[in-house]
Amino acid sequence: MMGMHGMKRLAIAAAGGAALGLLVTTQVAGPLIAQEAEGSRSVYEQLDLFGDIFERIRSDYVEEVDEQELIEAAINGMLTSLDPHSSYLSPDDADAMRVQTRGEFGGLGIEVTQEEGWVKVVSPMDGTPADAAGILTGDFITAVDGENVLGLTLDEAVEMMRGPVGSEIVLTIVREAVDEPFDVSIIRDTIRLTAVRARTEGDTVVLRVTTFNEQTFANLSDGLSAKSRRRAGSTRSTASSSTSGTTPGAC
Repeated sequence: MMGMHGMKRLAIAAAGGAALGLLVTTQVAGPLIAQEAEGSRSVYEQLDLFGDIFERIRSDYVEEVDEQELIEAAINGMLTSLDPHSSYLSPDDADAMRVQTRGEFGGLGIEVTQEEGWVKVVSPMDGTPADAAGILTGDFITAVDGENVLGLTLDEAVEMMRGPVGSEIVLTIVREAVDEPFDVSIIRDTIRLTAVRARTEGDTVVLRVTTFNEQTFANLSDGLSAKSRRRAGSTRSTASSSTSGTTPGAC
């Protein structure tokens, strides 16, 4: 049996081991906790620095700046630094992308371009409100609901002419054969963009893909079926886009 002296030595050894374990744990965990705290502090310091720079730009920059644009530029810079494929879409840009992806929107059914600052009609789309209202290729649109479009970008003018299905819009038209500008009232409807145009060359069906959206496959199928019923032979498809001048817009 162990004597009292031996038990005291065992208790002292156990207490010493526990103290040593506590010391080692403190020495290991301490730097880890300190590093985490330092990392968090560093992140918040950087955010404070961003806030300081933002405030300095707002108060001291030589020109007045748009606060929303500054923040969006900062967010976009953070995302584009990750890889070439990451970027930030503002709410307006996200809406535009959804329209492009769906291939349909509330509008008039006109393909337009810009010439010397004016909006020029490339062509009305068949069976659309613009077509029914008598809009012609070569017409100039000088005002939308009484608001002059001179000085606007093409995208801005297109955005003005798009809108909720069933809503009314008044276009001011300048036409070469007409002496005075005149107004045309049009009710917006759902406009579906044609993603594929089909034609025949001899016994070959040529499918021209102008854009990729939710309408592309249906347009390909319909175009191929319609032309194949008339022609038996080969099929050729091409993808194309505008590479020069002002890219037409649709509204």
